[in-house]
Amino acid sequence: MASPLLYEINTRCWLRELSESSGQPVTLANVPEEQLQHWLRLGFSHIWLMGVWTSGPRSRAAALAHTGLRQNYSEALPGWQEADVGGSPYAVADYQVSRTLGGDAGLSKFRDRLRAHGLKLILDFVPNHLGLDHPWLSERPDLFVQSPVEAPGFFAQETAAGRRWLAHGKDPYFPPWTDTAQLDYRLPATRAAMTEQLQSVADRSDGVRCDMAMLLLTDIFERTWAGFPITGTLLTGAGPSSPAPEFWPGAISAVKRPYPAFLFLAEVYWGLEGRLRSLGFDYTYDKELYDLLAVRNAAGVQQHLLGISCEILSGSAHFLENHDEPRIASALSPAEQRAAALLILGLPGMRFLHEGQLTGARRRLPVQLLRRAPEPAQPEIGAMYEQLLTVLRDTAVGQGAGQLLRPLPAWRTNPTAQNFVIVRWQAKPPEFDLVVVNLAPHHSQCYVRLNAAGLASHDWVLRDLLSTEQHERPGAELDNQGLYLDLPAHGAQLFHVEPRA
Repeated sequence: MASPLLYEINTRCWLRELSESSGQPVTLANVPEEQLQHWLRLGFSHIWLMGVWTSGPRSRAAALAHTGLRQNYSEALPGWQEADVGGSPYAVADYQVSRTLGGDAGLSKFRDRLRAHGLKLILDFVPNHLGLDHPWLSERPDLFVQSPVEAPGFFAQETAAGRRWLAHGKDPYFPPWTDTAQLDYRLPATRAAMTEQLQSVADRSDGVRCDMAMLLLTDIFERTWAGFPITGTLLTGAGPSSPAPEFWPGAISAVKRPYPAFLFLAEVYWGLEGRLRSLGFDYTYDKELYDLLAVRNAAGVQQHLLGISCEILSGSAHFLENHDEPRIASALSPAEQRAAALLILGLPGMRFLHEGQLTGARRRLPVQLLRRAPEPAQPEIGAMYEQLLTVLRDTAVGQGAGQLLRPLPAWRTNPTAQNFVIVRWQAKPPEFDLVVVNLAPHHSQCYVRLNAAGLASHDWVLRDLLSTEQHERPGAELDNQGLYLDLPAHGAQLFHVEPRA
């Protein structure tokens, strides 16, 4: 199966900027064709429209009142005004597309156009909580975690049954999200209701990115909320000595029955990626790889990648940034970013890029903001991504079978083999492509066994598709010794390897 190439877009800001540049309102119903053509030319397969769902005034008020968020707004958008702040798209008031973005009708038109170009649509699903403006808070309060009395992290909610104390959504390691209400996944009614919401999203898309998906794991949920009573009927089979069944297998199956190819991507941390893949997720965040790249730990990157199975690697989503992380251009130099970008684009699994990353944007934007500060494009970064993506599009990378190769010391006292990541991709034997990256700030050398059938039967031409470099190697040498590599600091090469005519 081809490795997806995902592009995340901040939908609210993107449509606003398209409207300003064109001088007329642009919604999902009339996105300019050149946008779709641009994604096609760069080889993207999936477009993630981040933040399309309706939010509301109560959640917006919470976003405006939050001291920490106000500081974040000032850093990202100096001189911001209250009109620049919307409710967080992760404080969902309704799983309907915001009218300002074109509504569900606009989304349907946009999806039809994506389909016509062979592109697929990814949308958000926020399972852990809902926004303060969602009608369930007043109409179905029993779906939420409650306290019988006022408590920290809870808020008063008027309902048809009187005042209730509902919990704000929460990650157990951080303060609560004060613009949200915490759903209670100990209750079958909550699970059924949210499965219906998930199915409604699936009817309008080709996949979902599930926000903080690990918070619903039964042991995580129990540890977070054990001190608060269950207000409804227990799940069948659950009790003091028997844990409740997991939510995700049933919910994912309910979607995949009518939509077998539907894609599930989990935002997940704390080393729980494998658990979520075992419960049915197609891809999970590879946050460990991101963290190692961000701190320039070359040996750690190699150790991480070689330490996991091909199956795990192929089920991981590799990224250098997303809306939750700092911009990679603010952390790495252009040369460092080029090497890291070829690495994530050259790995088996989902390859994941973020709007603004391709132009060298340096300011991370809080998701509550509706407007971005202008940033000068960095031509060097733009040209780098343009070259990588257009060249990779016509190779076996992401299309054929990918295998991570183990670099070997070039000589006994040389430790620099630990700085390499090397991936072999093959779609049409005997030729193959070789992704080679040196993550170190200095020259590094290694040998690598190519693990390709029939090496000794031919002499080989190695042509770097990212430069004019070309080499010839005897097949017997490659078969006996392996390929010798010597790359400069942050070197990144993409070899097409084929028998010499």
